Amino acid sequence: MTAQADDDDDAGAPPIPKGAKNYMTPAGAARMRAELHQLMRVERPRVVEIVSWAAGNGDRSENGDYLYGKKRLREIDRRARFLGKRLENAEVVDPARQPQRDRVFFGASVTFANERDETRTVTILGADEADMARGEVSLYAPIARALLRARVGDVVRMHTPSGPEEVEVLAIRYPDALQQEH
Repeated sequence: MTAQADDDDDAGAPPIPKGAKNYMTPAGAARMRAELHQLMRVERPRVVEIVSWAAGNGDRSENGDYLYGKKRLREIDRRARFLGKRLENAEVVDPARQPQRDRVFFGASVTFANERDETRTVTILGADEADMARGEVSLYAPIARALLRARVGDVVRMHTPSGPEEVEVLAIRYPDALQQEH
């Protein structure tokens, strides 16, 4: 068996460029830890129980519960390995603690306008927590790379499938730090 790269352990997982850090927010890390816990403490023991019961029923070659259970165990183990590696290599950064709020960094929500005066807002998150349907983009996505370090009013160039496009930064927001009661 050959060694696999982190991203090979979970097909469809967003790639992290070689040598880059795996940044994620505290909420993203918590979701990954919760998924890992659910897999290893709840789902895997339940599937192991089913496989053990099915194995005791005789011929395993035509036993659907046994065959499906073994397949599901491999899937759980592969996903758990992937989550474990990603969490082990994660650098958790709380965007609410960003001191330079006038520039775009990890965790910023950025509103920008393109050359056609279409405005859009994206939040720059880690590769494992970004979800385009919610307006979240990976730190390594072309738009995020173009926006990083920009300030309100800056015009930056991003590379799109249809060629370079300029966008103007209209607003930058970070989550508020939790207000502590005095």
